[in-house]
Amino acid sequence: MKPSNILKLSTAAAIALTASTPAFADWRADMGTYNIGLLGGENESDRLRRYDCFADTMSEALGVPVELFPASDYAGVMQGLLAGQLHQAGLGASGYAGIYLQDPDAVSPILTTKNVDDSLGYYSVIYVKSDSDAQSLEDLEGMSLAYADPNSTSGYLVPRAELAAAGIDDATFFSGTGFGGGHEQAVIAVLNDQYDAGVTWTSLMGEESEGYTRGNLRRMVDNELLDMGDIRIVWESKLIPNGPTVFRNDLPEEARDLAVQAMLNLKENDPACYSDTVGGEGNGFAEVDHSFYEGIVAMREAEMAASR
Repeated sequence: MKPSNILKLSTAAAIALTASTPAFADWRADMGTYNIGLLGGENESDRLRRYDCFADTMSEALGVPVELFPASDYAGVMQGLLAGQLHQAGLGASGYAGIYLQDPDAVSPILTTKNVDDSLGYYSVIYVKSDSDAQSLEDLEGMSLAYADPNSTSGYLVPRAELAAAGIDDATFFSGTGFGGGHEQAVIAVLNDQYDAGVTWTSLMGEESEGYTRGNLRRMVDNELLDMGDIRIVWESKLIPNGPTVFRNDLPEEARDLAVQAMLNLKENDPACYSDTVGGEGNGFAEVDHSFYEGIVAMREAEMAASR
């Protein structure tokens, strides 16, 4: 057995033995495992590797085993939360909006990632290969575009809405659009000439050659899947609110409080694990609520109404 697993089990046993009230232990016995959903967007082995330390941290904080559930797409995590199969997940703002519009009582956004300067936003960008003739958004007319995922904020909802606001109908402006199957997969599709351009997310802070401080580009550079010299960004969105960590509303209050506190302490207690978990550099987590995402909820609701 790995040392981390021994520590996880011994911590859980110690908490159970020293519980002072029956209620303290009851939710642990009823829960069995604490289930955390992981969004798609990068290959499964990299996701599990990045979140292994986070699972150990959460298990030690909660006193129960933690299971990670990497979904193949955003919808898998959303449905897991709606069905009560997952207790917690990190989502994009559009993913949260999609859940809220189906069942406003299912989950609540509690935390979001702070950037290195304590700001709470990021950008959607459209990129092309560096040898492409396209130098700007206007140059993409007649070319093909890969969105990331239909439930992605930066990889679909926001760029499509901002293009429409600028008078661009993606169905006629581009020669064709499609979904890459996630942010990482869409970049690879562009690099392999399956699409002329793609959409992804980034902080646009820090060194460009490193993929900036945080985002899909940073993860791909860190995983040696991308050289930033191979792509060029030709468009960027307005600032988008960083996605939330959401918790099921029927989660026992104590369990939620322990999980939230563990995350708030993560950067100080284990900076390397924090970096792996958020996919780059940041300055901890900030507490948020539904009001932080009302604009994205309205945008998603409008997009859903237009597609009916």
